[in-house]
Amino acid sequence: MALARTPRARWIEEGLRALSAGGPEAVRIELLAQSLGVSKGGFYGYFRNRAALLAEILDTWEREVTENVIEQVESGGGDARTKLNRLFTIVGSADDHPMTAAVAELAIRDWARRDEAVTERLRRVDNRRMEYMRSLYRSICPDEDEVEVRCMITFSLRIGDHFIAADHGTRDRAQVLELTRKWLLQ
Repeated sequence: MALARTPRARWIEEGLRALSAGGPEAVRIELLAQSLGVSKGGFYGYFRNRAALLAEILDTWEREVTENVIEQVESGGGDARTKLNRLFTIVGSADDHPMTAAVAELAIRDWARRDEAVTERLRRVDNRRMEYMRSLYRSICPDEDEVEVRCMITFSLRIGDHFIAADHGTRDRAQVLELTRKWLLQ
């Protein structure tokens, strides 16, 4: 009877989980194998070394937060407002999962502060996201300065919302985010 190998994607997923929880230092082959309930020998069937796994983790994250999100937004069709609404919904719903996209994002942003290669990748990801938002906002707003402001507010809210602990008077966070969405789409 042949033993089933742990799929490559599971190593990457577990690596991303470890990265999200403890930064790149937490991505250790032995610990990942233990979490997956397998021997570390299976790791080397997919990856040359830890650095190769870290690169695959970043590749996977980049694909998920750029092209996959854009594909989801575009696949539903509609005008720019409809697509922006869909983008807000998709990005917001990603945070409903236990190992949220936001947690991974923050871990990667922290890592980028100490690693120039990760900084360059993050710049590429951020530029791709901003350019996509610009293309949508330009359809509802002819002023390039206003397009840039809306993109910056949208993107800053996505990244910074997780750091804000403020109360909102009689409104809860979801209500304020919905008001912000409406304002951005006017």
